[in-house]
Amino acid sequence: MTINLKEIKDKMHRTSQSLQKELANIRAGRANPSLLNHVKVEYYGVPTPLNQIASVQVPEARVLLITPYDKGSLKSIEQAIFASDLGLTPQNDGTAIRLIIPQLTEDSRKDLVKQVKSEGEKAKVAARN
Repeated sequence: MTINLKEIKDKMHRTSQSLQKELANIRAGRANPSLLNHVKVEYYGVPTPLNQIASVQVPEARVLLITPYDKGSLKSIEQAIFASDLGLTPQNDGTAIRLIIPQLTEDSRKDLVKQVKSEGEKAKVAARN
């Protein structure tokens, strides 16, 4: 039985990338643009990733600022955020959308720890395999 180190290294790299991606999507009480990675906006009849039609910035630790390149797409972006089930309420001021990330409660912190442990365990199993 021969061991292909390049193949093993590639699998480990994909496992670590997958873990990083999953951890980035966990809502941890701080604003992170990756929270919006899966949001698709209906733009001229085509589902388009939010980051392709708007700029997403973090002006404060718990605020995401979404500035669309086309001001006419504000309503579509707002609807897409509601439909994405993020649990965040967009605040539209006519030129940009603000998403305020709520502070974590003790229960939500415990849930967060469980999620992170679960993702870590999945990565360990993938690395072992």
